[in-house]
Amino acid sequence: MRRREFITVLGGAAAWPLAARAQKSRTPVVGWLHSTSAAFTVHLVAAFRKGLSEAGFTERQNVSIEYRHANGQYEQLSGMAAELARRRVDVIFAGSPPAALAAKVATTTIPIVFVVGLDPVAAGLVGSFNRPGGNATGITMITGPLAQKRLEILRELLPKAANIAMIVNPNTPDAVPEIRDVQAAAQANGFQIATSNATTAAELDEAFKALAQNRPDALLIGSDPFFVSRSEQFAKFASQAKIPAIYPFRESTDAGGLVSYGTNIPNAYRQGGILTARILKGEKTADLPVQQPTKFELVINLKAAKALGLAVPPSLLSRADDVIE
Repeated sequence: MRRREFITVLGGAAAWPLAARAQKSRTPVVGWLHSTSAAFTVHLVAAFRKGLSEAGFTERQNVSIEYRHANGQYEQLSGMAAELARRRVDVIFAGSPPAALAAKVATTTIPIVFVVGLDPVAAGLVGSFNRPGGNATGITMITGPLAQKRLEILRELLPKAANIAMIVNPNTPDAVPEIRDVQAAAQANGFQIATSNATTAAELDEAFKALAQNRPDALLIGSDPFFVSRSEQFAKFASQAKIPAIYPFRESTDAGGLVSYGTNIPNAYRQGGILTARILKGEKTADLPVQQPTKFELVINLKAAKALGLAVPPSLLSRADDVIE
């Protein structure tokens, strides 16, 4: 072998481990896909980062996150998901049912971690809870089946109530199963349910005007992320219209709503961060079971109750996980 060829071979051999190390040290990228706004998800981003950090990943140190928010315009999610797929991020974190389904359509290879309220098997996100079997896994907050418990709380709070109004967003994938669960629970509790649809802030205002005229005994808020992001708007209406309302998440009672019963959303996002980290470390989505909540929190806002002229039963107060005074 001539000397020049020998030096070339040596140089190439020396470069191989350097190239391997460079590839190995590439900072992984997580694509964050959410149906609401960046302003609303500040506390959820913090919870997600906390989960990542607990599992060894810190943003801007050894992991990057690319954020996409649809600001309530669900039709934009498919394009955002496709963009993240073209970007070839290492994991897509989808923080709502519409985002999860959009991600599932966008890619069959990039791992997806979701946080949803619906049944992920029925929605086609996974094959089963214990063995998802595809490129998606995550956390379900099973919001719809909790309708029975929420209506029981309303019955305890308002013994004479008969007519319950429910607001849903028909654009969210869990609207139909949630309405079904609520209607079944209403029948069991002797309530009449009338549903109203709203997909935008303007439509919410129109729904509120109709509710103020119809005067239902109570209001049940659907679990759609857009509604959660509009918690202050709901609380203000309920207070002004003097209509007691029950919500699926404590974000609404923190914003001035009367009572909420459901999963702790930030904790679900923290668990989502931990799952994402496990995938970044090499575990497969197909083998990671879908997680379900083991605890649900009842939060009561006494200030809101006083404004409505309601006396909260001591039995209900004693069961509350948190009382806002």
